[in-house]
Amino acid sequence: MTLDVAVTRRLGAFTLDVAFQAPAGVTAVLGRSGAGKSTLVAAVAGLTRPDAGRITLGDAVLFDRAARVDLAVRKRRIGVVFQESRLFPHFSVRTNLMFGRRRSEAGGADFDQVVETLGISALLDRRPRSLSGGEKQRVAIGRALLSNPRALLFDEPLAALDAERKAEILPFLETIVAGAEIPVIYVTHALEEARRLADRLVALDAGRVTADGPVEAAVMAAGLESAADRFLDGVTVEAEIVEIDETYQLTGLALGAHRVWVPGVIGDVGEPTRVRFLARDVALALDPPQRTSVRNALPGLVRSVKRGEGPYAVVSVDIGGAVIRAEITRRAAVELGLAPGRVVYALIKSVAVARG
Repeated sequence: MTLDVAVTRRLGAFTLDVAFQAPAGVTAVLGRSGAGKSTLVAAVAGLTRPDAGRITLGDAVLFDRAARVDLAVRKRRIGVVFQESRLFPHFSVRTNLMFGRRRSEAGGADFDQVVETLGISALLDRRPRSLSGGEKQRVAIGRALLSNPRALLFDEPLAALDAERKAEILPFLETIVAGAEIPVIYVTHALEEARRLADRLVALDAGRVTADGPVEAAVMAAGLESAADRFLDGVTVEAEIVEIDETYQLTGLALGAHRVWVPGVIGDVGEPTRVRFLARDVALALDPPQRTSVRNALPGLVRSVKRGEGPYAVVSVDIGGAVIRAEITRRAAVELGLAPGRVVYALIKSVAVARG
């Protein structure tokens, strides 16, 4: 099932004019304040009527200005999680969750399974006012899942949370969206959230789509990297589990023709997975290292060398078709003679590799 959006909406001097498709899985819509994210959310959810265009979800037409079709919010069957949880304050958590179930058609997620997955079984008899921000958002996510949605729409669900609450809720979001069989639109202004959760990325700026495609390709196409993201700069790559070392609790992944070792047993042999390499955790060498604790030394070709903030340089390296980045000093780049086409070894500690 695919969510197909092609709409125009004018609000004073601002015009939203977008067209993109979101297949099953997670599509992040990324943009700064004023890019048009809220207007897009309202249009897809049915909270505002576009001036022109069409929105379809599978074979269902949600909106068609020319045909005068504009389904009501409840008939669209889109589960929405907003920046604020919007729970009913006079209801218990259990009743808030069941509200979504009662308004849905037959079927949908199992109540007990949703409660267990989100870790909210101890909260069922409490009222929203006694919950933390992260707990409220978990309940809001549960309510959306129990509405038997044909698509999910997350409208900056972490924007109102502090760093600790974000760290608390992100693993739950990852669990919920992993292997999603329906379109999931994740709207955010945070590049790291998009990289961690999404399969595809739609970059939005001044009401227009500036890039649309696989996350890293869209990031590069839209020029989304910035000095402010230096400590979070990195790349998420697709890999396959090819070996499990039970003795040392390590997982071997195939990255092109190369093997990458990551900490922990993260799945079964043959399963696909995603891993993330932060640029600041990647070192470069001209020769294969010897007698070192670094477990991953991957040969590759330098694609580009770009000046970063202050004394830093960012080097893109092609590792068997997967492009990763290394942040080093500009002095090191000069002394090593790094330039496009140069053969290098990317050195990555196993403990520095994170799930994508």
